[in-house]
Amino acid sequence: MPVATEKKAVSHETRIELPQLKIQTMTLTLVGDSGLISHRWSEKAKKEMLDKQMKKAKAAKEAKDPWRDYVDSLYWLSSKPAKVTPEDIRKARFGFPSIAFKTAAVDACSHVADITKVEARGAFHIVGDMVEIDGKPTMREDMVRIGMGTADLRYRGEFKDWRAIIEVRYNVNVLSPEQIVNLFNTSGFAIGVGEWRPQKDGSFGMYHVLSE
Repeated sequence: MPVATEKKAVSHETRIELPQLKIQTMTLTLVGDSGLISHRWSEKAKKEMLDKQMKKAKAAKEAKDPWRDYVDSLYWLSSKPAKVTPEDIRKARFGFPSIAFKTAAVDACSHVADITKVEARGAFHIVGDMVEIDGKPTMREDMVRIGMGTADLRYRGEFKDWRAIIEVRYNVNVLSPEQIVNLFNTSGFAIGVGEWRPQKDGSFGMYHVLSE
């Protein structure tokens, strides 16, 4: 008669070793080669968009206020007064979204070899939500087409002489410092940031990396 034997479970420990991420930080100074046109969505414009989506009754259109449109087009880093004066503009600090510079650098992969947009998108990040713009804005007036041949006037801030310092965190296993600098140099010429940039058939918002 066969004798039943007890089977013992054998545990095998699996050791998982993950390659260590090599994250480094570098600081780049971007020098503007053409005016940077700022066009921040104003609270009024966002409210009008939300009201339209919620199918609220549309109020009569307010009279155009060029000064308010200009002030609202800027990204304020310092406290924005309730009633902004030219002196407030002179003393204030302004910025621009960091994501605009990252997007430009990622899109620049179409103009360089051996780096795909997918690789670049996850290989580096710009520290902070906003990049401070070193420069003072002036108001510009532009005639634009808003569909069906209708013309309108736009009043926005432009930084004619500007530079920005960005802090970049990047994965050394994917991109080298030289590749990072090349991406931002290429993006400043081929893509740009802000309104009417080269990517949108314009020539504004161009820049280069300051070499030391």
